[in-house]
Amino acid sequence: MPYFSIVIPVYNKEKFVAKTLKSVLDQTFSDFEIILVNDGSTDMSEARILEFEDSRIQYFSKKNEGVAIARNFGIEKASADYICFLDADDFWYPTFLETMNAFSIKFKDYKVFACAVEIETKKNVFVPKYSITQLMDYAVVDFFEASQQECALWTSSVCIHKSVFEKVGTFDSNIKHGEDTELWIRIGLAFPIVFIWKILARYVYDAKSISRNSSYFFEPYTFEKYAEEEKKNPALKRYMDLNRFSAVIKCKLIGDEKTSEKIYAEIDLKNLSQKKQFLLQLPSFALKLLISFQRFLAHIGLGTSVFR
Repeated sequence: MPYFSIVIPVYNKEKFVAKTLKSVLDQTFSDFEIILVNDGSTDMSEARILEFEDSRIQYFSKKNEGVAIARNFGIEKASADYICFLDADDFWYPTFLETMNAFSIKFKDYKVFACAVEIETKKNVFVPKYSITQLMDYAVVDFFEASQQECALWTSSVCIHKSVFEKVGTFDSNIKHGEDTELWIRIGLAFPIVFIWKILARYVYDAKSISRNSSYFFEPYTFEKYAEEEKKNPALKRYMDLNRFSAVIKCKLIGDEKTSEKIYAEIDLKNLSQKKQFLLQLPSFALKLLISFQRFLAHIGLGTSVFR
């Protein structure tokens, strides 16, 4: 049985998947299996994948059902105790698994590990800001307190013991936008996170990906799912209000005023900075100008996202 199972869902990533896969095969720690799930790609992704010959690769091709079902399929096939995910347009640095192995041995009582990431745009690479105090090369954190800026968990940066999924479940396939973050919420309610400050993964901006789209935000269903829990968990409430802020802004950008107003009504404005409260009052045309500028700053590595 390998030490790690690495789940890679693929949908139309012919330009990226070879580099992603190579980054796993180049790891300094080699005791792993790769579960590669082709979720109904219609481009040349399969051809790029089949160029690799390695006994650790398990390749599955299925009809397109969405990334949540593809990842869950991979979890079911995993034989290792520790499961990692890697999106097919991202990649790891060579010591990702070596580092996760060391920390999982050092902190046997912990089940969820994550590393810092960097973000690649067409013109630059930059490191996002985390709301975590750096005192050592790692920190044991509460997910919600640690995710007030950049999310402490990100699909291509996590290593999770399979017992975590047995307790909190897997990706919710009813959610079309933000299914990964919704799982992080369930994990955050049940487990502390060992956050490793070393940058071991890179998030590569692919303009075609749904998570890069301005319509990508928590659906009302996701907010409703945690309505009762929020009432007794202030940290969760603050985190959800940050996501509500993001959702309101994005709804205004696409002209969905009805959903925007519904989500806005649920925000406790005390959980938002004055800047965010001001942004919520702007008309859509002003937001579009501002966000175009903010995206330009992020594009050249001088900023991150207005949404957080």
